[in-house]
Amino acid sequence: MGVIKGLDGLVERGVSEGDRRARRVALESLDEAFEMVDPYKLLRSRVRREGDRLIVKGRVYDLASYGRVLVVGFGKAGSLMAKALEDILGGRIDGGLVNVPYGTSLRLERIELNEAGHPKPDENGLKGAKRILELVSNLSERDLVLVLISGGGSSLLPLPADGITLEEKGELSMELMKRGADIRELNTVRKHLSMVKGGWLAKRAKPAKVVSLIMSDVVADPLDVIASGPTVGDKSTFEDAFKVLKKYGLWDEVSPSVRRRIERGLEGLEAETPKPWDEDIKRVDNILIGNNELICKALCSALERRGVKCEYLTSCLEGEAREAGKFVSSLIQQLGLSGRHGVAYVLGGETTVTVRGSGVGGRNQELALASAFKLDGIDSCLVVSVGSDGIDGVSEAAGALADGTTLKRAKELGLDPLAYLSNNDSYAFFSKLGDVIITGPTGNNLNDVILALRL
Repeated sequence: MGVIKGLDGLVERGVSEGDRRARRVALESLDEAFEMVDPYKLLRSRVRREGDRLIVKGRVYDLASYGRVLVVGFGKAGSLMAKALEDILGGRIDGGLVNVPYGTSLRLERIELNEAGHPKPDENGLKGAKRILELVSNLSERDLVLVLISGGGSSLLPLPADGITLEEKGELSMELMKRGADIRELNTVRKHLSMVKGGWLAKRAKPAKVVSLIMSDVVADPLDVIASGPTVGDKSTFEDAFKVLKKYGLWDEVSPSVRRRIERGLEGLEAETPKPWDEDIKRVDNILIGNNELICKALCSALERRGVKCEYLTSCLEGEAREAGKFVSSLIQQLGLSGRHGVAYVLGGETTVTVRGSGVGGRNQELALASAFKLDGIDSCLVVSVGSDGIDGVSEAAGALADGTTLKRAKELGLDPLAYLSNNDSYAFFSKLGDVIITGPTGNNLNDVILALRL
């Protein structure tokens, strides 16, 4: 236990005994769920070695038939995944490099961890991406490349196409996020401005055997979208990337180099990303080892151990965060109308925020703030929304908690919840109430998890 910082203080923020009890049940359960889906534990539970046999979720790889074994990777879970794989394979690993966020490195013997920027790519990430590309180039068919992929990999593996700078690509990605583009749209553009995404990393590694171990941070687990699918055939096209830029009013604002790249692609003068039917892509094994469903079900299990009846509703929640907040809090409203107690609903997914204000926050805190209006005055209830990576938007929080006392306590402090919501300033709002949830980087990324509870 101990992922959520200041848990006892968060619990005591409630006004009534019922509120305090609901908070303790919710937050202790969430804390336990985080521990249950630790990336190291997940990989060790799905990958094992028996002599010369490497077994990955039932698939068997004969290590004796391979010469070199290399490990490369990128993502928020990269450090823990690399440690797990090193503990499994030991000296059979001949080398490797994994790009990970700053402050998440561990000491390893065979695999180098390279710290880099996220969500904004930086020079360290670029240098690491170039080295990864060098590692997988000029290999033979007797070499085995194990690729560790997790959420955040798009930013942590930045290698723009010729003529496009890191700054240009990074600024475009940030602007798409601000304007409400979802991850599929964002990564469609990224793939067509990259030398490694959209299947290109696997293409560069031929003729070696490539096995990717993937932890999903994308709704419904589309492998071609996670970390922009560097080892997966890409169904999107330059035409799709162009349409995304037009949709969000960015086509007339992109840099000349980005415009030129897309225009050349539309004219057939730039190679399309490798497609699923490409023979070099067919030889790749892309294996999902963790996703949002796991953390949702872990939370349900933790709640049920505390005597709460839990219903897992979905891992596919999307749309505007404030609209999702209204929906989630309506579940609590219905419980109140029907007189049901001791019930929890668990949802997962990834909402979006169209930034219109100048405040600080993130989709989870915005969802929680939007939910507070329907919760007002209902005793022993709450909504918690957190990012499993421990980072929500541009704030230091993982998420926030709203309950039946949120609006009352805000009024007592002279805070206008609607004004904070309109200004996308959910972090400031919940900080003043003391209801932001802080975990720090968790070394994981299995998307967001939302809990609606009424005791």
